[in-house]
Amino acid sequence: MSAEPFVWLLFSSGGMVAALVVPVLLFLFGLAFPLGWLGAPDHTHLLAIVRNPLTKLVLLGVSTLALFHGAHRFRFVLEHGLQLGRFDRVIAPCCYGTAVLGSAAAGWVLLTA
Repeated sequence: MSAEPFVWLLFSSGGMVAALVVPVLLFLFGLAFPLGWLGAPDHTHLLAIVRNPLTKLVLLGVSTLALFHGAHRFRFVLEHGLQLGRFDRVIAPCCYGTAVLGSAAAGWVLLTA
C-alpha cells in the first residue's frame, strides 16, 4: 500500500489552509496593525488567545499542513524540475522528515506558550 494518497491529501489541504489563513494574517500583522488601520491587540490579549487549547490546536494544524505542503512542493521541484527523481529514496524522507521536525517544533512551542 502506497502512502502517496495520504501525502497528496496533506499537500492539498496544506495549500488550501495556507491560501486562506496566511494572507489574512500577513495583512493584519504586516499592514493593518502596524500602520494603525486597525487597533492592535495588546500583548496580554494575544497571549490569552494563544493559550486557549482550541487556538493551539488550530495553529498546530495550520503550521503542520503548511509545512507538509511546502515539503511536497519542494520534493517535486527537486525530482521533476531539477530532474533528480533517481534520488527519490533520499529526497522524500528528507523533505517529509523536515516537515515532521518542523511540526514537532511548532507543537513544542505551542505547548510551552
